[in-house]
Amino acid sequence: MANAPNVAVPGGSAQNTPMTTEERKVIIASSLGTVFEWYDFYLYGSLAAIIARQFFAGLDPTSAFIFALLAFAAGFIVRPFGALVFGRLGDMIGRKYTFLVTILIMGVSTFIVGLLPSYATIGWAAPIILIALRMLQGLALGGEYGGAATYVAEHAPHGKRGSYTSWIQTTATMGLFMSLIVILVCRQLTGPDFEVWGWRIPFLLSIVLLGISVYIRLSMAESPAFQRMKSEGKTSKAPLTESFGQWRNLKIVILALVGLTAGQAVVWYTGQFYALFFLTQVLKVDAKTANLLIAGALVIGTPFFVFFGVLSDKIGRKWIIMAGCALAMLTYFPLFKALTHYANPALERAQQSAQIIVTADPKQCSFQGSPIAREIDFRSSCDIAKRTLAQSSASYEVVEAPAGTTATVKIGDREIQSLNAALVPQGHSFEPESKARIDAFKKEVAGAMSAAGYPTKADPAEMNTVMVLVILVILVIYVTMVYGPIAAMLVEMFPTRIRYTSMSLPYHIGNGWFGGMLPTISFALVAQNGNIYYGLWYPIVIAGITLVIGSLFIRETKDVDIYAND
Repeated sequence: MANAPNVAVPGGSAQNTPMTTEERKVIIASSLGTVFEWYDFYLYGSLAAIIARQFFAGLDPTSAFIFALLAFAAGFIVRPFGALVFGRLGDMIGRKYTFLVTILIMGVSTFIVGLLPSYATIGWAAPIILIALRMLQGLALGGEYGGAATYVAEHAPHGKRGSYTSWIQTTATMGLFMSLIVILVCRQLTGPDFEVWGWRIPFLLSIVLLGISVYIRLSMAESPAFQRMKSEGKTSKAPLTESFGQWRNLKIVILALVGLTAGQAVVWYTGQFYALFFLTQVLKVDAKTANLLIAGALVIGTPFFVFFGVLSDKIGRKWIIMAGCALAMLTYFPLFKALTHYANPALERAQQSAQIIVTADPKQCSFQGSPIAREIDFRSSCDIAKRTLAQSSASYEVVEAPAGTTATVKIGDREIQSLNAALVPQGHSFEPESKARIDAFKKEVAGAMSAAGYPTKADPAEMNTVMVLVILVILVIYVTMVYGPIAAMLVEMFPTRIRYTSMSLPYHIGNGWFGGMLPTISFALVAQNGNIYYGLWYPIVIAGITLVIGSLFIRETKDVDIYAND
Protein backbone atom coordinates (compact mmCIF):
# COMPACT_ATOMS: atom_id res chain seq x y z
CA MET A 1 0.00 0.00 0.00
CA ALA A 2 1.15 3.51 -0.67
CA ASN A 3 0.27 6.51 1.45
CA ALA A 4 -0.56 9.65 -0.54
CA PRO A 5 -2.85 11.84 1.53
CA ASN A 6 -5.05 14.44 -0.19
CA VAL A 7 -3.79 13.93 -3.71
CA ALA A 8 -5.77 14.22 -6.93
CA VAL A 9 -7.20 10.99 -8.24
CA PRO A 10 -9.53 10.15 -11.10
CA GLY A 11 -12.42 9.47 -8.73
CA GLY A 12 -12.38 13.07 -7.50
CA SER A 13 -9.87 14.94 -5.39
CA ALA A 14 -11.32 17.41 -2.96
CA GLN A 15 -12.68 16.06 0.26
CA ASN A 16 -15.41 18.72 0.28
CA THR A 17 -16.50 18.12 -3.34
CA PRO A 18 -20.31 17.66 -3.54
CA MET A 19 -21.55 14.26 -4.67
CA THR A 20 -22.21 14.26 -8.42
CA THR A 21 -25.33 12.81 -10.06
CA GLU A 22 -23.25 9.96 -11.52
CA GLU A 23 -21.71 9.13 -8.13
CA ARG A 24 -25.15 9.14 -6.53
CA LYS A 25 -26.40 6.79 -9.24
CA VAL A 26 -23.44 4.47 -8.65
CA ILE A 27 -24.20 4.26 -4.94
CA ILE A 28 -27.95 3.75 -5.43
CA ALA A 29 -27.51 1.12 -8.12
CA SER A 30 -24.87 -0.82 -6.21
CA SER A 31 -26.77 -0.59 -2.92
CA LEU A 32 -30.13 -1.54 -4.40
CA GLY A 33 -28.72 -4.64 -6.03
CA THR A 34 -26.93 -5.69 -2.88
CA VAL A 35 -30.03 -5.12 -0.72
CA PHE A 36 -31.91 -7.38 -3.10
CA GLU A 37 -29.30 -10.12 -2.89
CA TRP A 38 -29.26 -10.03 0.93
CA TYR A 39 -33.08 -10.06 0.92
CA ASP A 40 -32.98 -13.24 -1.15
CA PHE A 41 -30.36 -14.79 1.08
CA TYR A 42 -32.18 -14.09 4.35
CA LEU A 43 -35.60 -15.26 3.17
CA TYR A 44 -34.43 -18.83 3.47
CA GLY A 45 -33.07 -18.40 6.99
CA SER A 46 -36.24 -16.68 8.20
CA LEU A 47 -38.43 -19.45 6.75
CA ALA A 48 -36.21 -22.40 7.69
CA ALA A 49 -38.86 -24.09 9.87
CA ILE A 50 -41.45 -24.02 7.06
CA ILE A 51 -38.90 -25.09 4.45
CA ALA A 52 -37.97 -28.05 6.66
CA ARG A 53 -41.59 -29.27 6.56
CA GLN A 54 -41.94 -28.61 2.82
CA PHE A 55 -38.70 -30.11 1.51
CA PHE A 56 -37.36 -32.48 4.21
CA ALA A 57 -40.62 -34.21 5.14
CA GLY A 58 -39.00 -37.60 4.61
CA LEU A 59 -37.14 -37.14 7.92
CA ASP A 60 -38.41 -36.85 11.49
CA PRO A 61 -39.19 -33.21 12.47
CA THR A 62 -35.97 -32.64 14.44
CA SER A 63 -33.74 -34.03 11.70
CA ALA A 64 -35.73 -32.14 9.04
CA PHE A 65 -35.10 -28.81 10.77
CA ILE A 66 -31.41 -29.64 11.24
CA PHE A 67 -31.02 -30.46 7.55
CA ALA A 68 -32.88 -27.29 6.61
CA LEU A 69 -30.37 -25.32 8.70
CA LEU A 70 -27.49 -27.23 7.12
CA ALA A 71 -28.85 -26.32 3.67
CA PHE A 72 -28.90 -22.70 4.83
CA ALA A 73 -25.31 -23.08 6.05
CA ALA A 74 -24.32 -24.47 2.64
CA GLY A 75 -24.93 -21.00 1.22
CA PHE A 76 -22.44 -19.56 3.70
CA ILE A 77 -19.86 -22.29 3.18
CA VAL A 78 -19.59 -21.74 -0.59
CA ARG A 79 -19.35 -17.94 -0.38
CA PRO A 80 -15.52 -17.88 -0.36
CA PHE A 81 -15.53 -20.00 -3.52
CA GLY A 82 -17.84 -17.46 -5.13
CA ALA A 83 -15.36 -14.80 -4.07
CA LEU A 84 -12.60 -16.65 -5.90
CA VAL A 85 -14.60 -17.32 -9.08
CA PHE A 86 -16.19 -13.89 -9.46
CA GLY A 87 -13.29 -11.99 -7.93
CA ARG A 88 -11.05 -13.40 -10.66
CA LEU A 89 -13.56 -12.40 -13.35
CA GLY A 90 -13.95 -8.95 -11.83
CA ASP A 91 -10.22 -8.30 -11.95
CA MET A 92 -9.92 -9.65 -15.50
CA ILE A 93 -13.01 -8.43 -17.37
CA GLY A 94 -14.36 -5.66 -15.15
CA ARG A 95 -16.46 -4.87 -12.09
CA LYS A 96 -19.73 -3.95 -13.82
CA TYR A 97 -20.36 -7.11 -15.84
CA THR A 98 -19.22 -9.44 -13.10
CA PHE A 99 -21.66 -8.29 -10.49
CA LEU A 100 -24.37 -8.09 -13.15
CA VAL A 101 -23.87 -11.85 -13.54
CA THR A 102 -23.97 -12.41 -9.77
CA ILE A 103 -27.30 -10.63 -9.37
CA LEU A 104 -28.85 -12.67 -12.20
CA ILE A 105 -27.72 -15.94 -10.60
CA MET A 106 -29.01 -14.89 -7.19
CA GLY A 107 -32.36 -13.61 -8.47
CA VAL A 108 -33.18 -16.56 -10.71
CA SER A 109 -32.18 -19.07 -7.99
CA THR A 110 -34.45 -17.35 -5.47
CA PHE A 111 -37.39 -17.19 -7.87
CA ILE A 112 -37.07 -20.92 -8.60
CA VAL A 113 -37.28 -21.70 -4.86
CA GLY A 114 -40.73 -20.09 -4.93
CA LEU A 115 -41.79 -22.49 -7.72
CA LEU A 116 -39.99 -25.62 -6.54
CA PRO A 117 -42.34 -28.58 -5.88
CA SER A 118 -42.23 -29.94 -2.33
CA TYR A 119 -41.06 -33.34 -1.08
CA ALA A 120 -44.66 -34.59 -1.21
CA THR A 121 -44.72 -33.95 -4.97
CA ILE A 122 -41.30 -34.99 -6.30
CA GLY A 123 -39.68 -36.78 -3.35
CA TRP A 124 -35.95 -36.49 -2.65
CA ALA A 125 -35.40 -34.45 -5.80
CA ALA A 126 -36.94 -31.49 -3.94
CA PRO A 127 -34.31 -31.13 -1.19
CA ILE A 128 -31.48 -31.92 -3.64
CA ILE A 129 -32.57 -29.12 -5.99
CA LEU A 130 -33.11 -26.81 -3.02
CA ILE A 131 -29.57 -27.35 -1.74
CA ALA A 132 -28.18 -26.77 -5.24
CA LEU A 133 -30.09 -23.47 -5.44
CA ARG A 134 -28.78 -22.46 -2.01
CA MET A 135 -25.23 -23.12 -3.16
CA LEU A 136 -25.78 -21.03 -6.30
CA GLN A 137 -27.08 -18.20 -4.09
CA GLY A 138 -24.00 -18.46 -1.88
CA LEU A 139 -21.66 -18.42 -4.87
CA ALA A 140 -23.41 -15.35 -6.29
CA LEU A 141 -23.32 -13.50 -2.97
CA GLY A 142 -19.62 -14.36 -2.71
CA GLY A 143 -19.03 -12.39 -5.90
CA GLU A 144 -21.50 -9.58 -5.26
CA TYR A 145 -20.12 -7.79 -2.22
CA GLY A 146 -16.54 -7.41 -3.41
CA GLY A 147 -17.77 -6.09 -6.75
CA ALA A 148 -20.17 -3.57 -5.23
CA ALA A 149 -17.69 -2.31 -2.63
CA THR A 150 -14.85 -2.06 -5.15
CA TYR A 151 -17.07 -0.38 -7.75
CA VAL A 152 -18.32 2.30 -5.33
CA ALA A 153 -14.90 2.91 -3.77
CA GLU A 154 -13.28 3.36 -7.18
CA HIS A 155 -15.89 5.99 -8.06
CA ALA A 156 -15.51 7.83 -4.74
CA PRO A 157 -13.42 11.00 -4.33
CA HIS A 158 -10.29 10.65 -2.22
CA GLY A 159 -11.28 11.42 1.36
CA LYS A 160 -14.87 10.20 0.91
CA ARG A 161 -14.48 6.46 0.40
CA GLY A 162 -15.71 5.67 3.90
CA SER A 163 -18.77 7.84 3.37
CA TYR A 164 -19.62 6.41 -0.06
CA THR A 165 -19.01 2.74 0.73
CA SER A 166 -20.90 2.95 4.03
CA TRP A 167 -24.10 2.94 1.97
CA ILE A 168 -23.11 -0.52 0.73
CA GLN A 169 -22.69 -1.54 4.38
CA THR A 170 -26.33 -0.75 5.11
CA THR A 171 -27.48 -3.27 2.53
CA ALA A 172 -27.09 -6.50 4.53
CA THR A 173 -29.10 -5.02 7.40
CA MET A 174 -31.67 -3.51 5.03
CA GLY A 175 -32.00 -6.86 3.24
CA LEU A 176 -32.64 -8.59 6.56
CA PHE A 177 -35.14 -5.88 7.48
CA MET A 178 -36.92 -6.17 4.13
CA SER A 179 -37.18 -9.95 4.39
CA LEU A 180 -38.67 -9.71 7.90
CA ILE A 181 -41.25 -7.11 6.83
CA VAL A 182 -42.30 -8.95 3.65
CA ILE A 183 -42.71 -12.19 5.60
CA LEU A 184 -44.79 -10.46 8.29
CA VAL A 185 -47.06 -8.88 5.65
CA CYS A 186 -47.47 -12.15 3.76
CA ARG A 187 -48.28 -13.98 7.01
CA GLN A 188 -50.94 -11.39 7.77
CA LEU A 189 -52.48 -11.56 4.28
CA THR A 190 -52.50 -15.35 3.85
CA GLY A 191 -53.22 -16.37 7.45
CA PRO A 192 -53.15 -20.14 8.02
CA ASP A 193 -52.35 -20.69 4.33
CA PHE A 194 -48.94 -19.07 4.78
CA GLU A 195 -47.33 -22.37 5.79
CA VAL A 196 -49.06 -24.17 2.90
CA TRP A 197 -48.39 -21.82 -0.04
CA GLY A 198 -48.11 -18.24 1.25
CA TRP A 199 -44.42 -18.69 2.13
CA ARG A 200 -43.68 -18.86 -1.61
CA ILE A 201 -44.83 -15.27 -2.24
CA PRO A 202 -41.70 -13.54 -0.82
CA PHE A 203 -39.52 -15.71 -3.08
CA LEU A 204 -41.66 -15.02 -6.16
CA LEU A 205 -41.69 -11.26 -5.48
CA SER A 206 -37.92 -11.27 -5.90
CA ILE A 207 -38.33 -11.40 -9.69
CA VAL A 208 -39.68 -7.82 -9.63
CA LEU A 209 -36.70 -6.61 -7.61
CA LEU A 210 -34.39 -8.52 -9.95
CA GLY A 211 -35.82 -6.75 -13.02
CA ILE A 212 -35.37 -3.31 -11.42
CA SER A 213 -31.82 -4.08 -10.28
CA VAL A 214 -30.70 -5.46 -13.65
CA TYR A 215 -32.20 -2.49 -15.52
CA ILE A 216 -30.31 -0.02 -13.32
CA ARG A 217 -27.03 -1.91 -13.46
CA LEU A 218 -27.11 -2.20 -17.24
CA SER A 219 -27.07 1.61 -17.47
CA MET A 220 -23.97 1.96 -15.28
CA ALA A 221 -20.46 2.64 -16.58
CA GLU A 222 -17.36 0.65 -15.66
CA SER A 223 -15.31 1.91 -12.72
CA PRO A 224 -12.79 4.64 -13.70
CA ALA A 225 -9.94 2.82 -11.95
CA PHE A 226 -10.53 -0.36 -13.96
CA GLN A 227 -10.99 1.60 -17.21
CA ARG A 228 -7.68 3.38 -16.68
CA MET A 229 -5.88 0.17 -15.79
CA LYS A 230 -7.35 -1.64 -18.82
CA SER A 231 -6.40 1.18 -21.21
CA GLU A 232 -2.84 1.03 -19.90
CA GLY A 233 -2.71 -2.77 -20.33
CA LYS A 234 -2.16 -3.37 -16.61
CA THR A 235 -5.03 -5.78 -15.87
CA SER A 236 -3.98 -8.97 -14.14
CA LYS A 237 -3.68 -12.12 -16.24
CA ALA A 238 -3.69 -14.34 -13.14
CA PRO A 239 -5.38 -12.55 -10.20
CA LEU A 240 -5.61 -15.71 -8.09
CA THR A 241 -1.87 -16.32 -8.37
CA GLU A 242 -1.05 -12.70 -7.67
CA SER A 243 -3.47 -12.52 -4.73
CA PHE A 244 -2.64 -15.77 -2.97
CA GLY A 245 0.53 -17.10 -4.56
CA GLN A 246 2.74 -14.18 -3.55
CA TRP A 247 3.53 -13.82 0.15
CA ARG A 248 3.54 -10.02 0.00
CA ASN A 249 -0.17 -9.97 -0.84
CA LEU A 250 -1.16 -13.23 0.88
CA LYS A 251 0.12 -11.80 4.17
CA ILE A 252 -2.27 -8.86 3.84
CA VAL A 253 -5.13 -11.24 2.97
CA ILE A 254 -4.50 -13.24 6.17
CA LEU A 255 -4.24 -10.09 8.28
CA ALA A 256 -7.46 -8.76 6.74
CA LEU A 257 -9.21 -12.00 7.72
CA VAL A 258 -7.92 -12.41 11.27
CA GLY A 259 -7.40 -8.75 12.14
CA LEU A 260 -10.60 -7.33 10.59
CA THR A 261 -13.33 -9.47 9.05
CA ALA A 262 -13.48 -12.36 11.55
CA GLY A 263 -14.23 -10.03 14.47
CA GLN A 264 -16.51 -7.85 12.35
CA ALA A 265 -18.47 -10.92 11.27
CA VAL A 266 -19.17 -12.33 14.74
CA VAL A 267 -20.23 -8.90 16.03
CA TRP A 268 -22.54 -8.53 13.02
CA TYR A 269 -24.20 -11.92 13.43
CA THR A 270 -24.46 -11.65 17.22
CA GLY A 271 -26.10 -8.23 17.05
CA GLN A 272 -28.77 -9.33 14.58
CA PHE A 273 -29.16 -13.08 14.01
CA TYR A 274 -28.11 -14.42 17.41
CA ALA A 275 -30.08 -11.72 19.21
CA LEU A 276 -33.20 -12.84 17.32
CA PHE A 277 -32.45 -16.51 18.08
CA PHE A 278 -31.89 -15.69 21.77
CA LEU A 279 -35.21 -13.86 22.02
CA THR A 280 -37.28 -16.56 20.35
CA GLN A 281 -35.55 -19.82 21.30
CA VAL A 282 -34.16 -19.06 24.75
CA LEU A 283 -36.36 -16.31 26.17
CA LYS A 284 -39.51 -17.69 24.47
CA VAL A 285 -40.65 -14.34 23.08
CA ASP A 286 -43.24 -14.95 20.36
CA ALA A 287 -41.80 -14.77 16.83
CA LYS A 288 -43.91 -11.82 15.67
CA THR A 289 -42.90 -9.63 18.62
CA ALA A 290 -39.24 -10.62 18.34
CA ASN A 291 -39.16 -9.88 14.60
CA LEU A 292 -40.81 -6.50 15.10
CA LEU A 293 -38.31 -5.61 17.85
CA ILE A 294 -35.36 -6.59 15.68
CA ALA A 295 -36.84 -4.67 12.75
CA GLY A 296 -37.31 -1.61 14.97
CA ALA A 297 -33.71 -1.81 16.17
CA LEU A 298 -32.52 -2.05 12.56
CA VAL A 299 -34.54 1.03 11.56
CA ILE A 300 -33.05 3.06 14.42
CA GLY A 301 -29.51 1.71 14.06
CA THR A 302 -29.04 1.63 10.27
CA PRO A 303 -28.15 5.37 9.89
CA PHE A 304 -25.12 4.72 12.09
CA PHE A 305 -23.53 2.72 9.24
CA VAL A 306 -23.25 5.98 7.33
CA PHE A 307 -22.29 7.93 10.47
CA PHE A 308 -19.31 5.69 11.18
CA GLY A 309 -18.39 5.57 7.49
CA VAL A 310 -18.22 9.37 7.40
CA LEU A 311 -16.38 9.45 10.73
CA SER A 312 -13.82 6.98 9.38
CA ASP A 313 -12.94 9.48 6.63
CA LYS A 314 -12.07 12.00 9.34
CA ILE A 315 -10.39 10.02 12.15
CA GLY A 316 -9.53 6.71 10.46
CA ARG A 317 -11.19 3.34 10.01
CA LYS A 318 -9.10 0.99 12.09
CA TRP A 319 -9.84 2.24 15.59
CA ILE A 320 -13.59 2.52 14.99
CA ILE A 321 -13.63 -1.18 14.05
CA MET A 322 -11.40 -2.09 16.98
CA ALA A 323 -13.60 -0.08 19.38
CA GLY A 324 -16.66 -2.01 18.17
CA CYS A 325 -14.91 -5.33 18.86
CA ALA A 326 -13.77 -4.14 22.30
CA LEU A 327 -17.24 -2.93 23.32
CA ALA A 328 -18.77 -6.21 22.20
CA MET A 329 -16.26 -8.21 24.25
CA LEU A 330 -16.83 -6.15 27.38
CA THR A 331 -20.61 -5.86 27.29
CA TYR A 332 -22.14 -8.93 25.62
CA PHE A 333 -22.68 -10.82 28.88
CA PRO A 334 -24.34 -7.93 30.75
CA LEU A 335 -26.40 -6.95 27.70
CA PHE A 336 -27.79 -10.43 27.09
CA LYS A 337 -28.48 -10.89 30.81
CA ALA A 338 -30.33 -7.57 30.65
CA LEU A 339 -32.35 -8.94 27.72
CA THR A 340 -33.46 -11.80 29.97
CA HIS A 341 -34.31 -9.35 32.76
CA TYR A 342 -36.50 -7.16 30.55
CA ALA A 343 -37.89 -9.70 28.05
CA ASN A 344 -38.66 -12.62 30.36
CA PRO A 345 -38.28 -11.57 34.03
CA ALA A 346 -40.08 -14.74 35.18
CA LEU A 347 -37.24 -16.83 33.73
CA GLU A 348 -34.67 -14.70 35.55
CA ARG A 349 -36.55 -15.10 38.86
CA ALA A 350 -36.81 -18.85 38.39
CA GLN A 351 -33.11 -19.22 37.65
CA GLN A 352 -32.29 -17.32 40.82
CA SER A 353 -34.74 -19.09 43.13
CA ALA A 354 -34.79 -22.63 41.76
CA GLN A 355 -31.40 -23.60 40.37
CA ILE A 356 -31.32 -26.72 38.19
CA ILE A 357 -28.59 -29.29 38.91
CA VAL A 358 -27.79 -32.43 36.90
CA THR A 359 -25.90 -35.07 38.87
CA ALA A 360 -24.34 -37.63 36.51
CA ASP A 361 -21.46 -39.96 35.73
CA PRO A 362 -19.28 -37.92 33.29
CA LYS A 363 -18.57 -41.05 31.24
CA GLN A 364 -22.27 -41.29 30.39
CA CYS A 365 -22.41 -37.75 29.01
CA SER A 366 -22.02 -37.30 25.24
CA PHE A 367 -21.36 -34.11 23.30
CA GLN A 368 -24.74 -32.38 23.24
CA GLY A 369 -23.86 -29.78 20.63
CA SER A 370 -23.72 -31.95 17.51
CA PRO A 371 -25.72 -30.23 14.75
CA ILE A 372 -26.57 -33.56 13.08
CA ALA A 373 -27.36 -35.65 16.18
CA ARG A 374 -30.76 -37.32 16.38
CA GLU A 375 -32.94 -37.97 19.42
CA ILE A 376 -31.97 -41.64 19.45
CA ASP A 377 -28.26 -40.74 19.62
CA PHE A 378 -28.82 -39.68 23.26
CA ARG A 379 -29.68 -42.82 25.19
CA SER A 380 -27.79 -42.62 28.49
CA SER A 381 -29.45 -41.17 31.60
CA CYS A 382 -27.07 -38.19 31.49
CA ASP A 383 -27.77 -37.49 27.82
CA ILE A 384 -31.54 -37.77 28.22
CA ALA A 385 -31.47 -35.42 31.22
CA LYS A 386 -29.29 -32.81 29.52
CA ARG A 387 -31.15 -33.11 26.20
CA THR A 388 -34.48 -32.53 27.94
CA LEU A 389 -33.19 -29.39 29.64
CA ALA A 390 -31.49 -28.12 26.47
CA GLN A 391 -34.76 -28.44 24.55
CA SER A 392 -36.39 -26.37 27.29
CA SER A 393 -33.59 -23.74 26.98
CA ALA A 394 -32.91 -24.09 30.70
CA SER A 395 -29.62 -23.24 32.38
CA TYR A 396 -28.23 -25.93 34.65
CA GLU A 397 -25.08 -27.01 36.45
CA VAL A 398 -23.54 -30.48 36.28
CA VAL A 399 -22.28 -32.25 39.41
CA GLU A 400 -20.04 -35.30 38.98
CA ALA A 401 -21.42 -38.59 40.33
CA PRO A 402 -19.69 -41.97 40.92
CA ALA A 403 -19.30 -44.29 37.94
CA GLY A 404 -22.47 -46.14 36.98
CA THR A 405 -24.80 -43.70 38.77
CA THR A 406 -28.10 -43.00 37.05
CA ALA A 407 -28.35 -39.28 36.39
CA THR A 408 -30.79 -37.11 38.30
CA VAL A 409 -32.21 -33.65 37.73
CA LYS A 410 -32.79 -31.43 40.74
CA ILE A 411 -35.09 -28.44 40.26
CA GLY A 412 -35.28 -26.41 43.42
CA ASP A 413 -36.10 -28.95 46.13
CA ARG A 414 -37.42 -31.62 43.77
CA GLU A 415 -35.19 -34.40 42.44
CA ILE A 416 -36.12 -36.49 39.38
CA GLN A 417 -34.30 -39.64 38.30
CA SER A 418 -33.45 -40.00 34.61
CA LEU A 419 -33.20 -43.30 32.75
CA ASN A 420 -31.10 -45.28 30.29
CA ALA A 421 -33.04 -45.98 27.10
CA ALA A 422 -32.86 -48.90 24.66
CA LEU A 423 -33.40 -49.07 20.91
CA VAL A 424 -35.49 -51.51 18.91
CA PRO A 425 -33.42 -54.22 17.15
CA GLN A 426 -33.26 -52.25 13.88
CA GLY A 427 -31.77 -49.33 15.82
CA HIS A 428 -33.89 -46.56 14.24
CA SER A 429 -36.14 -45.73 17.20
CA PHE A 430 -36.54 -46.24 20.94
CA GLU A 431 -38.22 -49.33 22.31
CA PRO A 432 -41.86 -48.57 23.14
CA GLU A 433 -41.23 -48.94 26.88
CA SER A 434 -38.17 -46.64 26.75
CA LYS A 435 -40.09 -44.12 24.66
CA ALA A 436 -42.93 -44.09 27.18
CA ARG A 437 -40.53 -43.65 30.10
CA ILE A 438 -38.66 -40.82 28.28
CA ASP A 439 -41.96 -39.04 27.64
CA ALA A 440 -42.93 -39.48 31.31
CA PHE A 441 -39.53 -38.13 32.41
CA LYS A 442 -39.87 -35.08 30.15
CA LYS A 443 -43.38 -34.45 31.44
CA GLU A 444 -42.19 -34.69 35.05
CA VAL A 445 -39.30 -32.29 34.39
CA ALA A 446 -41.64 -29.86 32.67
CA GLY A 447 -44.05 -30.04 35.61
CA ALA A 448 -41.27 -29.45 38.12
CA MET A 449 -39.95 -26.48 36.13
CA SER A 450 -43.45 -25.01 35.93
CA ALA A 451 -43.98 -25.46 39.67
CA ALA A 452 -40.63 -23.72 40.28
CA GLY A 453 -41.72 -20.73 38.21
CA TYR A 454 -39.99 -21.49 34.90
CA PRO A 455 -42.23 -20.01 32.17
CA THR A 456 -43.03 -21.86 28.94
CA LYS A 457 -43.13 -18.52 27.11
CA ALA A 458 -42.44 -14.87 27.82
CA ASP A 459 -45.37 -12.96 29.29
CA PRO A 460 -46.07 -9.85 27.15
CA ALA A 461 -47.56 -8.11 30.18
CA GLU A 462 -44.27 -8.44 32.08
CA MET A 463 -42.01 -7.55 29.14
CA ASN A 464 -40.38 -4.12 29.19
CA THR A 465 -40.55 -3.60 25.42
CA VAL A 466 -38.81 -0.22 25.47
CA MET A 467 -35.76 -1.53 27.32
CA VAL A 468 -35.56 -4.63 25.10
CA LEU A 469 -35.55 -2.33 22.08
CA VAL A 470 -32.85 -0.12 23.65
CA ILE A 471 -30.59 -3.15 24.20
CA LEU A 472 -31.15 -4.37 20.65
CA VAL A 473 -30.31 -0.90 19.30
CA ILE A 474 -27.04 -0.94 21.27
CA LEU A 475 -26.18 -4.32 19.73
CA VAL A 476 -26.95 -2.95 16.25
CA ILE A 477 -24.78 0.12 16.88
CA TYR A 478 -21.86 -2.22 17.63
CA VAL A 479 -22.61 -3.81 14.26
CA THR A 480 -22.45 -0.41 12.54
CA MET A 481 -19.10 0.38 14.18
CA VAL A 482 -17.37 -2.72 12.87
CA TYR A 483 -19.19 -2.87 9.54
CA GLY A 484 -19.61 0.74 8.45
CA PRO A 485 -15.91 1.48 7.70
CA ILE A 486 -14.73 -1.99 6.68
CA ALA A 487 -15.53 -1.89 2.93
CA ALA A 488 -13.40 1.19 2.39
CA MET A 489 -10.60 -0.30 4.49
CA LEU A 490 -10.54 -3.58 2.57
CA VAL A 491 -10.52 -1.73 -0.77
CA GLU A 492 -7.60 0.41 0.39
CA MET A 493 -5.52 -2.56 1.48
CA PHE A 494 -5.08 -4.02 -2.01
CA PRO A 495 -3.88 -2.81 -5.46
CA THR A 496 -6.44 -2.17 -8.21
CA ARG A 497 -5.31 -5.03 -10.48
CA ILE A 498 -6.20 -7.71 -7.90
CA ARG A 499 -8.48 -5.75 -5.55
CA TYR A 500 -11.75 -7.57 -6.32
CA THR A 501 -10.17 -10.98 -5.75
CA SER A 502 -8.00 -10.08 -2.77
CA MET A 503 -10.63 -8.31 -0.68
CA SER A 504 -13.47 -10.73 -1.46
CA LEU A 505 -11.84 -13.85 -0.02
CA PRO A 506 -11.09 -12.63 3.53
CA TYR A 507 -14.45 -10.87 3.65
CA HIS A 508 -16.40 -14.00 2.75
CA ILE A 509 -14.36 -16.40 4.86
CA GLY A 510 -14.89 -14.04 7.77
CA ASN A 511 -18.60 -13.49 7.18
CA GLY A 512 -19.46 -16.81 5.58
CA TRP A 513 -17.60 -19.10 7.97
CA PHE A 514 -16.78 -17.24 11.19
CA GLY A 515 -20.05 -15.31 11.11
CA GLY A 516 -22.41 -17.61 9.25
CA MET A 517 -21.65 -20.56 11.49
CA LEU A 518 -22.08 -18.50 14.68
CA PRO A 519 -25.67 -19.59 15.48
CA THR A 520 -24.76 -23.27 15.08
CA ILE A 521 -21.54 -23.03 17.11
CA SER A 522 -23.09 -20.89 19.84
CA PHE A 523 -26.08 -23.22 20.14
CA ALA A 524 -23.71 -26.19 20.42
CA LEU A 525 -21.81 -24.44 23.23
CA VAL A 526 -25.05 -23.73 25.09
CA ALA A 527 -26.30 -27.30 24.67
CA GLN A 528 -23.00 -28.78 25.81
CA ASN A 529 -22.38 -26.54 28.81
CA GLY A 530 -25.90 -26.02 30.08
CA ASN A 531 -25.78 -22.23 30.37
CA ILE A 532 -27.97 -20.05 28.16
CA TYR A 533 -25.23 -17.39 27.97
CA TYR A 534 -22.34 -19.75 27.21
CA GLY A 535 -22.73 -19.34 23.44
CA LEU A 536 -21.53 -15.74 23.79
CA TRP A 537 -18.00 -16.97 24.40
CA TYR A 538 -17.63 -17.72 20.68
CA PRO A 539 -18.11 -14.13 19.44
CA ILE A 540 -16.23 -12.74 22.44
CA VAL A 541 -13.14 -14.87 21.77
CA ILE A 542 -13.13 -14.20 18.01
CA ALA A 543 -13.66 -10.46 18.53
CA GLY A 544 -10.80 -10.52 21.06
CA ILE A 545 -8.44 -12.17 18.58
CA THR A 546 -9.34 -9.56 15.96
CA LEU A 547 -8.84 -6.77 18.49
CA VAL A 548 -5.32 -7.95 19.34
CA ILE A 549 -4.19 -8.78 15.78
CA GLY A 550 -5.84 -5.72 14.26
CA SER A 551 -4.45 -3.33 16.85
CA LEU A 552 -0.90 -4.65 16.51
CA PHE A 553 -0.52 -5.50 12.83
CA ILE A 554 -3.16 -3.66 10.74
CA ARG A 555 -2.23 -0.13 9.77
CA GLU A 556 -4.59 2.75 9.06
CA THR A 557 -5.62 3.13 5.40
CA LYS A 558 -7.80 6.24 5.13
CA ASP A 559 -5.06 8.33 3.47
CA VAL A 560 -4.00 5.63 1.01
CA ASP A 561 -4.13 6.62 -2.67
CA ILE A 562 -5.84 3.58 -4.21
CA TYR A 563 -4.55 4.60 -7.67
CA ALA A 564 -0.89 4.71 -6.65
CA ASN A 565 -0.33 0.95 -6.81
CA ASP A 566 -2.20 -0.10 -9.94
